[in-house]
Amino acid sequence: MTTPTRLEALRIPAPLRGFDAGDAQVFDVTIEGDRIAAIVPSASQSHARGTLLSALVEAHAHIDKNFTVQDVGAAQGDLFTAIERMGRHRASWTGASLRLRMERALHEAWRAGTRALRTHLDWVEAETPAALAVFEALREEWRAHIELQFVALVPLDVFADLAAGERIAREVKRAGGTLGAFVYRNEGLVHKLGRVFDLAQQHGLGLDFHVDEGLDTDASGLRSIAQLVRARDFKGPVVCGHACSLSVQDDAVAAETLALCAGVGLHLVALPTTNLYLQGAWDRTPVARGITRIREAASHGLRASLATDNVQDAFYPYGSYDLLETFGLGVQMAHLAPAADWLDTITVNPAKALGLAWDGRIAPGCPADLVVLAATDEHELIGPRGRLRHIYRAGQLLEPTAS
Repeated sequence: MTTPTRLEALRIPAPLRGFDAGDAQVFDVTIEGDRIAAIVPSASQSHARGTLLSALVEAHAHIDKNFTVQDVGAAQGDLFTAIERMGRHRASWTGASLRLRMERALHEAWRAGTRALRTHLDWVEAETPAALAVFEALREEWRAHIELQFVALVPLDVFADLAAGERIAREVKRAGGTLGAFVYRNEGLVHKLGRVFDLAQQHGLGLDFHVDEGLDTDASGLRSIAQLVRARDFKGPVVCGHACSLSVQDDAVAAETLALCAGVGLHLVALPTTNLYLQGAWDRTPVARGITRIREAASHGLRASLATDNVQDAFYPYGSYDLLETFGLGVQMAHLAPAADWLDTITVNPAKALGLAWDGRIAPGCPADLVVLAATDEHELIGPRGRLRHIYRAGQLLEPTAS
């Protein structure tokens, strides 16, 4: 019989609690086997030894093109330059080179405490990209460690070719993925989006869009997607990443769009590292930050996720797969306070967006897939000491990691 593990004097952030805490803020947690058996208030509420989170969930990454910046160079604020450079580099990708970079990403994410990761795979034409076969192999190999999902990242204009769209959708369905598109001020926007919705409905696919990744006030992709969800009565999950243009639109227009998104159950993902790097001026100190309206979305009942996006490629030449680093930047960039109240952006919210079996709320009976941070209060959450962590998977303590 396995000896129970007792974790004492830990704060559990309110958005992650799946139990009635009463007035308590500090808790003792008992693990039996691969589950949490009990959670009780600590005898002393005045002192905590750390902060308990459910294992982290990465809602938006690009593990096919990460770790290529040495080859392609940094785009320094120009999204379409980055797209062009990566397009040229993509021609040299092989199964071996893709596996090397994709495995490096997964090892980083695993060591940081990530339990699930959704990656977008560049899919620029009807032909299936080489990255898909590599992903499928890794998904099986990593099944016991990280739950992997993929999205076909297709330029929206490709769907104007009906045969190409049908071929892509069939292959995404076969491989158990999600249909996606890059949407930004396209001609015939609504018509082309309608084609993507047609394919998703015909093949029973969820949708995940790169949308309005820029600071143009006339970018209307997010609103159009939400309107289509409502008009089609679309029942599948819909995720929208970026939505940078929302930040510069008129307050009333943005509020109306967010209310519409919340009303149809759309999931919003903010990508602070890449968008801070790419959006705004490079010829002077930038004023526009490129972050979507996370706090305003929450006021409408739409709790966003924070995700990594790019790592060491043309889009973002820095970074890693430690979601706590992304969280720290998001807290500062979007003025998310108190910080502890937003820890659902890397746990509960992305778990819901990805449709995971466990939503990440901590309660008796939930999986013992946990991260124990050294941070004893919210002010230590994004510092190097506070990010020190112990990771439990299926109730077993993994090797301690640095920040």
